Amino acid sequence: MTGNKVYVVGTFDTKAEELSYVARLVRGAGVAVTTVDVGTTAGPGGADVSAAEVAAHHPDGAASVFEAPDRGAAVIAMSAALTRFVATRTDIAGILGLGGSGGTSLIAPAMRALPLGVPKLMVSTVAAGDTSGYVGVSDMTMMFPVTDIAGLNTVSRRILANAAHAIAGMASGNEADTTADTRPALALSMFGVTTKAIQQLRARLDTDFDCIVFHANGAGGKALEAIGDSGMVSAIVDVTTTEVADYLMGGICSAGPERFDVLARTGIPWIGSCGALDMVNFGPRATVPERYADRQFIVHNADITLMRTTPEENVDMARWLAAKLNASPGPVDLVLPLGGVSALDAPGGAFWHPEADEALFETLEATFDRSETHQLHRLDAHINDVAFADFVQDLVRARQK
Repeated sequence: MTGNKVYVVGTFDTKAEELSYVARLVRGAGVAVTTVDVGTTAGPGGADVSAAEVAAHHPDGAASVFEAPDRGAAVIAMSAALTRFVATRTDIAGILGLGGSGGTSLIAPAMRALPLGVPKLMVSTVAAGDTSGYVGVSDMTMMFPVTDIAGLNTVSRRILANAAHAIAGMASGNEADTTADTRPALALSMFGVTTKAIQQLRARLDTDFDCIVFHANGAGGKALEAIGDSGMVSAIVDVTTTEVADYLMGGICSAGPERFDVLARTGIPWIGSCGALDMVNFGPRATVPERYADRQFIVHNADITLMRTTPEENVDMARWLAAKLNASPGPVDLVLPLGGVSALDAPGGAFWHPEADEALFETLEATFDRSETHQLHRLDAHINDVAFADFVQDLVRARQK
């Protein structure tokens, strides 16, 4: 999507003064503006695009917004309409939204639906809290207005002006050169304990592939799969699948039950392993659930506590992972590093537990459906060994021919 206008979006029935102020400042910075009203009343709002025009994009018509049984239902319906409205526009250079909790929940889905790289700035009274539900795995920027968005004053004028100038700068800045790099892109997953593996892989692949690395901390796994869905990468090199452990055992780095579902949806080539399945990540030691009181822990730092997985948990993880991989209609290469799955899971390491690893490997061998395109590889090497990087590099290159 390439455009030349900043869309200033908000509820003109309640925030016309503030929206008009930021629109004027964006225009003053030399960037064209389209104002968009997403108020849930049908009255005139003074925006370039009326609330009625936006609401008409709802699959069931504008009545879904304006005749909704309550405000909550109206906001949800208008959000769906805005997302569809934005998808029809070809001139969007960026979006600036203003709102409280209701306005943010209304506007954010439309922002998330825009392609990566299109500037998205949401000035929101909820920006000082947990914004993960609004941002998701998009590149949305959120700004806290300090005061409520309820009229212009000494503080709000300054902060809203900063927002206006920020979106103008993002929308009018020199476009990143995304055409010069013609290498196929790969999405790779990494954790601290598999960093060496990814560093070695990148050293081998960077000449011919654009290696995009994601931190396997829950949000990172979701982002990796979002980019897989987008068609921007030609394969997923999922060395670090530790998010499975956190999902099944209640850790803080879970990517949720949908992890790996991108494979069933797209059939994108997947080359992966068992990186960091020896651990579950929790917060400070005092936050670890009582049911794990007798387990083996490493206090990684004041905020992160690592728990070693058991043979029984490894069996559960293997079955869950194999079922996900079996659902892919595309090529799958699963590499089992028999020498250990993380920097801690090595001879002499704090999490070295051969019986737990073997339970993982044996269950994967028993439950992973092998075929001409679905291959399982037992490799007599540690995940951070040079031999592992060499082997995975060869698989990537073979799948990309």
